[in-house]
Amino acid sequence: MSIITAASTWIIPCIILTVLLVATWLKLPTYEIFVEGGKEGIKMAVSLLPFLLGMMVSISIFRGSGAMEAMINFMSPFLSTIGVPSEIVPLAMIRPISGTAALGMTTELIKTYGPDSFIGRLASTMQGSTDTTLYILTVYFGAVGIRRMGDALKVGLIADFIGIIASIVIVTIVFGA
Repeated sequence: MSIITAASTWIIPCIILTVLLVATWLKLPTYEIFVEGGKEGIKMAVSLLPFLLGMMVSISIFRGSGAMEAMINFMSPFLSTIGVPSEIVPLAMIRPISGTAALGMTTELIKTYGPDSFIGRLASTMQGSTDTTLYILTVYFGAVGIRRMGDALKVGLIADFIGIIASIVIVTIVFGA
């Protein structure tokens, strides 16, 4: 275990040192390149701010308005008939929107039901089988200035839906309900 700890502690400094040594060997102006990259990073962060702010406000409105709770209440009877616990629905709905919120929900589900429970295993599998589609589209498309993202959004949400269904099926098959 101490080898893994030492490797994880030293891997990033070694990569940075290697980049600096290669750049020096190639006679590149490393400090100037570093400063220029920092300037570009700040410009990009400022340009992404409106997109991230819009996404965070939208998430807050969706959760605060009670729309998410209404959708969960609407879907719960159907899901319970096919064996999907209603406790997992909020995670399935919030995961494509916010990774941090989804991680908080997963943590809460694991604390409440335990890591070896069906819900705990399903939440963990779902967390790893889906992605934060809206966040990815907001950040990456916003960074390169793409305004129309309709097809990418559809494909991303379909992939998330398939990941959620696959999680439910696989966890049910492997661990039982």
